[in-house]
Amino acid sequence: MGAAQDRYHSVRKLTGDLANPLSDADATIQSMPDASPAKWHLAHTTWFFETFILRDHVPGYRHYRADWPFLFNSYYEAEGARLARAARGMLSRPSLADILDYRAAVDAAMDRAIGQLSPQVLALVDLGCQHEQQHQELLLTDILHAFSLNPLEDALWPRESGAPHGQPGPLSWLDGIEGLVEIGAGTTGGREFAFDCEGPRHTALLHSHQIADRQVTNADWLAFMADGGYDDPRLWLSDGWAWRQANDIQAPLYWADGENGWTSFALSGRNPVDPAAPVCHVSFYEADAFATWAGARLPTEAEWEAAAAQHDPDRGNLLDRAGDIRPRPAQDAPSFFGDVWEWTGSAFRPYPGFRAADGAIGEYNGKFMSGQCVLRGGSCATPRGHMRASYRNFFYPHHRWQFMGLRLARDMA
Repeated sequence: MGAAQDRYHSVRKLTGDLANPLSDADATIQSMPDASPAKWHLAHTTWFFETFILRDHVPGYRHYRADWPFLFNSYYEAEGARLARAARGMLSRPSLADILDYRAAVDAAMDRAIGQLSPQVLALVDLGCQHEQQHQELLLTDILHAFSLNPLEDALWPRESGAPHGQPGPLSWLDGIEGLVEIGAGTTGGREFAFDCEGPRHTALLHSHQIADRQVTNADWLAFMADGGYDDPRLWLSDGWAWRQANDIQAPLYWADGENGWTSFALSGRNPVDPAAPVCHVSFYEADAFATWAGARLPTEAEWEAAAAQHDPDRGNLLDRAGDIRPRPAQDAPSFFGDVWEWTGSAFRPYPGFRAADGAIGEYNGKFMSGQCVLRGGSCATPRGHMRASYRNFFYPHHRWQFMGLRLARDMA
């Protein structure tokens, strides 16, 4: 097999491994409108290859099922009508077994076609692989959210034992780059692929600042909670305080206070909160309040990228295989990749000179550049090899079901 075919099979296999423990019922439920059923993720990523590679570039190819694109198109207006996102959990049929058969049929068609595809179409195959890697993370976070709502709180995978880690020492501050810097796609180790929102490469002006050498830990967060951080409106943005009150937010998502202290729910079940691990499942509002309490702020995405560009994006706690996927105590510092996505203080807006591509592919990121905040660095559920310093993730400020955390920055002038 060629390199493109090898990569395609590697990505598709990992998705299958992640979904392998799920029953048909597990794969069908939709726990909230922001999440999608596991079997929808399995089918949607397959629809992407079937539509943009096989249908568009393989003469004579016919859809596996002509009525399924309506079910598994996500948001591509150019591809026509589609099932409402909040209704995906109503898809009791097709079954999980039907979806796995669909994946196998498209994989077989891709195997037959991939050796004859032009370089331009192989670039779309790479985009499809990158797209599926994004959905591998979404698959995991959506399963976690669904399992957290089941009173049994079953584990998807057993907890892995490991040597205990001591609590990281006090934060150390790294001097940030000051002056003009180049950021955006093309700055991160020569990796060829980047999503459209990562460019164009451009110049940003950074003022005198420092950035923390590690992420905020659970121990740090427990100190914030003990000091009344969730009860002091002076620490919160107005929208954040309204959100906190309306939803009675008292701790990170999946945390619970019991007789023996705080616990958190993960894909390996409910366990005591590890003080040494990075805090996870916090919103932008919570992250910003913590930063204010700490006498600091969130870094801008340009500050974060300028610091992270000096580090290996394949190091850190990233996704390699199915198993006990969760943030872990940092092994060394400074580290900028893995464990938790880090909220920045930057809005998700186009870079200077950004232009969306023509056609349905041009809908990938650009139309979402409104009202969302940028996160950087990847998480324990981000596939290794998928990350780079220029990568821009984005979510609304109240979201926290992803593996979301933070690192601090501070002004020096």
